[in-house]
Amino acid sequence: MAGSSAGVAAGGGSALSVPLAAVEAVAADWMLEFACSCLCRHFGEGCVAQLRRWRDVALALISGLSKIPTHQKKTVYLCHLLIRIAEGKNLECHFEMDQRISPLESALSFWTLLEREEIKLEKLHEDIRRLIQIQIVAVYMESGYFKEAAEVLERLFTDSESDKPLRMKLATIIKSKDPYVPLLQSFSYNLLISKIKSYIGPFMKETETNFLIQAAAEHVESKGLGAIALQNKTVNVDENNESNLKTKQRPMKEQQSIMNQSPGDLKNTTVRPHLGWKCRANRVLQSLHNLQNVEEHGDASACGRRRQRWTYKEDLALKSGVREFGVGNWAKILVHGDFNNRTSVMLKDRWRTLCRIEQG
Repeated sequence: MAGSSAGVAAGGGSALSVPLAAVEAVAADWMLEFACSCLCRHFGEGCVAQLRRWRDVALALISGLSKIPTHQKKTVYLCHLLIRIAEGKNLECHFEMDQRISPLESALSFWTLLEREEIKLEKLHEDIRRLIQIQIVAVYMESGYFKEAAEVLERLFTDSESDKPLRMKLATIIKSKDPYVPLLQSFSYNLLISKIKSYIGPFMKETETNFLIQAAAEHVESKGLGAIALQNKTVNVDENNESNLKTKQRPMKEQQSIMNQSPGDLKNTTVRPHLGWKCRANRVLQSLHNLQNVEEHGDASACGRRRQRWTYKEDLALKSGVREFGVGNWAKILVHGDFNNRTSVMLKDRWRTLCRIEQG
């Protein structure tokens, strides 16, 4: 084999000299597409360890590119987007030289590049852009960084009239210093993740024709490795379930022991610190679950505590929004309309009420 070329067997048995650089470029293409496909899959499954593993692989391949080929731009931008979205809540993580730029703000720049690669922008593209913008502000507010939230708002929005309603709403929310207002709950981080998953679905379908994926699938099938992998996965799941069961049983035994003690003994009982942390962790998980329910069903408890009558002005804004964006686009109507602490669910319910009133 020559230093700069490889001997490739031709159909007639003769050797065809092929430049190694061309071979490496084609192989790198396959590997990058494969790494991006793995990133998408583990992002969708929420597997953090595997996501980080393929993040490192993808970044190594991308850093080896002297210039991004036109046909690989979308793949490269998508890798960068997913890596940043996955770290979206971590303000200690920095991807840019300017450390004021949060992971989500950096993700927005790659989303803009991805939009430029699209032939036609769909509603999903607009939804994801809006969600990233809102969550950039929300993440700062949830961490108590209200000054930074105000600063990023100035960087995010131009003087475009189409952005003005959302910019004004976010400015008002930042002044209130309340990260749990209905708008931020309606456009939650979980909803952003869900929309990103919808976006990467077609890409994963396209990469099924990737040479490495097909070659690996054929190898797995021919060697019967699929059944072995499935068996190993089942064993791992069983072991995890057994471990989780033991972990759950231990606190129950401790709790039973405490319950059997007399009141005098309880005064002298020392509660181990890690149990306190478990309680706090459970409360955090319950809060996240409640936020997810708010996203899906609206803030029912808040409505019950402080039910606000709909004003004539809000009704007009709702009717105007329906005329402009159509029935069902409640999230878009909410952003562009002048409403007083309403969610998209509230808009939908009020529209039904108005329809019944008009029908007599």
